[in-house]
Amino acid sequence: MEYKNSAAHIYDIQGYAVHDGPGIRTTVYTKGCPLRCLWCHSPESQSYDFELGYLPIKCLGTELCQNACVNACPEGAISADEPIKALDGSGMIQKAKIDRAKCTGCLKCAEACMPKALYASGRDTTVDEVYDRVIKDRGFFQNGGGITISGGEAMAQFGFTLNLAKRLKDGGIHICLDTTGFAPAEAFEEILPYVDLFLYDIKHMDSDTHKKLTGVPNELILENARFLAGRGGALQIRVPVIPKLTDSETNLRRTAEFCASLGEAVKLVQLLPYHKTGRMKYDRLGWRYKLTNVEPPDDAFMLKTLEMFQNTGLNCQLY
Repeated sequence: MEYKNSAAHIYDIQGYAVHDGPGIRTTVYTKGCPLRCLWCHSPESQSYDFELGYLPIKCLGTELCQNACVNACPEGAISADEPIKALDGSGMIQKAKIDRAKCTGCLKCAEACMPKALYASGRDTTVDEVYDRVIKDRGFFQNGGGITISGGEAMAQFGFTLNLAKRLKDGGIHICLDTTGFAPAEAFEEILPYVDLFLYDIKHMDSDTHKKLTGVPNELILENARFLAGRGGALQIRVPVIPKLTDSETNLRRTAEFCASLGEAVKLVQLLPYHKTGRMKYDRLGWRYKLTNVEPPDDAFMLKTLEMFQNTGLNCQLY
């Protein structure tokens, strides 16, 4: 099958993924997303550009590294922090400290950082490079496994996503596309023949509320879901259950009814309870996490919601 060796920015490739579609999968995470969900657990995926991340626990101290990161920064954004005790008990060390107001994202400090405490939140790649990496996992793709192209929003780098899907399809690999649905219908129509299953998010049924929570309205998302269902696409719909934001009975009932209206195209609905595991990523990027007062929904509520969805005839499970 003819394809182009398109370039892209990605931030990770994870093997042995068991939550990104059926079976054991390898997931390719692209950078860039048009949405800004308040609960986003992958903030490093939002920008197409690479950003400076920092893991202080990996920092060996600026003195040991001869101030490599401090000297590499042309803006003076990196300095030595206050002395603290080294974890190995060897004495006092001064870890790197970032002045985010001065940082321009040139990433020269990350290039100089020997232990990679300072790092770029992504890397350049191509279709061929990704294919050569993921095909090594093919032996694990049994019982319906395969490759999932995710993000960010994988459709935001459409040329790369389309051509990677083409090459994978030519190799007989089962392909999932993880998407918010916020992309032109023409793009979904073009990629549809190469995708076996769309992992499709339905975040909120009210468009105004959807815009407040994610930064974009939902009309295009709902229309694309109907479009894919009407054109023979297979959908695994995922519904985030976020206390105080998406968990009203009205919204969840409307979501269940919408999913049911798509008919046999919907193979599975997954209810995704809010979790806190992404919060630490915000610290690494120097961002403020906005949902500090939100706690995960309790089991009783999730089971009640599951029953609501199942009562519409949907094949539904808790994530």
